[in-house]
Amino acid sequence: MIHLDTSVLITALSGERRAAGALRDRVRDGRRIGLCTIVLYEWWRGPRTEAELEDQEALFPSQTAVPFGAREAALASEIYGRLKHPRRREIDIAIASCAIAQGASLWTLNPGDFADIPELQLA
Repeated sequence: MIHLDTSVLITALSGERRAAGALRDRVRDGRRIGLCTIVLYEWWRGPRTEAELEDQEALFPSQTAVPFGAREAALASEIYGRLKHPRRREIDIAIASCAIAQGASLWTLNPGDFADIPELQLA
């Protein structure tokens, strides 16, 4: 399974939709793709058009988003404590913990933001 980072969702579903083709390719390859509630939060808080929100809901229904629950929170706090420079990265760490807890890899357009997170596999 692949979890999406907000960077992919934004680049695939808004603006010029530069990542839309890559997203289609991964879906065609039979990959299960999902996202977590933290990514939904980041996506929804941005300036979104009605069409963008409808596309997101059609592709990644909000009710199927992986919740950031107690297990993910415990994992995120553990990761935070192990990183040399965790400050101002709390959201990225939470997103990473959701992927790790689900045994999923994370697809991001900002791999440097996640490179030092142990146990996280980038897609």
